[in-house]
Amino acid sequence: MKRSAVLLCTSTLLLAACARQEEVSPNEPAVPTPPMELTSPAFTYGESIPSRYTCDGEDMSPPLKISGVPEGTQSLVLICDDPDVPMGAWDHWILFNIDPTTTEIAEGTEPAGSAGGFSSWGRTGYGGPCPPVGSHRYFFRLFALDAPLPRFDDPPTKQELSSAMEGHILKQAELMGVYQRQ
Repeated sequence: MKRSAVLLCTSTLLLAACARQEEVSPNEPAVPTPPMELTSPAFTYGESIPSRYTCDGEDMSPPLKISGVPEGTQSLVLICDDPDVPMGAWDHWILFNIDPTTTEIAEGTEPAGSAGGFSSWGRTGYGGPCPPVGSHRYFFRLFALDAPLPRFDDPPTKQELSSAMEGHILKQAELMGVYQRQ
């Protein structure tokens, strides 16, 4: 009697699990969606940023490539900062409301229609690596948002932009380069 009760319970649990699996399976994608990626033909993750893109060179923004932007993305945000300065992160480049169909940002340019935020240099636009001493890391972070960000009266700071992004981030990608002055 106990054995047949255990078999009956086990069979019932297996049938329930199979039924739930069949209910979920048709709605599951056959292939997982690719991750969103931010890359550069000028350097790879963890490598040295060429001096051309720093204060020791032409101080122009590096070329960037964007892929895997998720469906439903309404705008992109790009933030480049250096967390290795003694007083906290130094913001080098802040761009927002980038068209989600953007697949590359050519060196020294900003995507048409995008808006710039205030960097730690006290202005909009790219300001390249210029560490006072030692090797620093520079994080280029790309955010896919489910809505465009509002227009600001003045260019926003990274903190103001981060607050506006809360609850709207679908995915994030990151590219990190290092630089040390000679």
